[in-house]
Amino acid sequence: MYNNNPTRVLTGEVRLSYVNLVAPRANNSNPNADPRYSVTLLIPKADVAVYENILSSIEVAATDAQAKLWGGVRPPVMPIPIHDGDGVRENGTPYSPECKGCWVITASSKQKPQVVHQNDINTELAPQDIYSGMYARVTINFFGYNQAGRRGIGCGLGNVMKTREGEPLAGGASAAADFAGVGQTVSVSAQNLKGIQPGMVNPLTGQPYNSGVPF
Repeated sequence: MYNNNPTRVLTGEVRLSYVNLVAPRANNSNPNADPRYSVTLLIPKADVAVYENILSSIEVAATDAQAKLWGGVRPPVMPIPIHDGDGVRENGTPYSPECKGCWVITASSKQKPQVVHQNDINTELAPQDIYSGMYARVTINFFGYNQAGRRGIGCGLGNVMKTREGEPLAGGASAAADFAGVGQTVSVSAQNLKGIQPGMVNPLTGQPYNSGVPF
């Protein structure tokens, strides 16, 4: 419980993955859904207090949904948004190495969350300071849903307070790494041109090979 709301939780320090906090992102599996802000939380299993708070909040959300959304009947196998990072995903593939030793939760929101630093909670962080791999504390809220015949518990995203830097996770490559060599002159050695005849077109440039290069 956080701020007297039994379905709301303030996490301890967690690591953030799949960060979409600067701009909303469309759901590829549901093109008709509105784009959302989202983030995946990697919660250390050693943080037993937060884990128990999450389970308690999920139970409150399920009880409420059972009365208001599910016609008094709880799903026999109720999908919940917390997963074991030491286990496997629904498709049977293992979670990424950074998930080991953690509980994994993905939270999302239609509204843009505030992302601040613990040393200045009144000023939002610049986009370049928000990335997958950083550490933070996050407010999350659990709720029941009944959509297209599916019933379960979802996780809403509140706000994010960055606590410290972390090693960027996959997907955080620099522009220099992404575009290395693009737009630069491609040098072709005589060794690479063996077997090329005058007048042949270079597939990289769309132009004939330089007739002055020895074949």
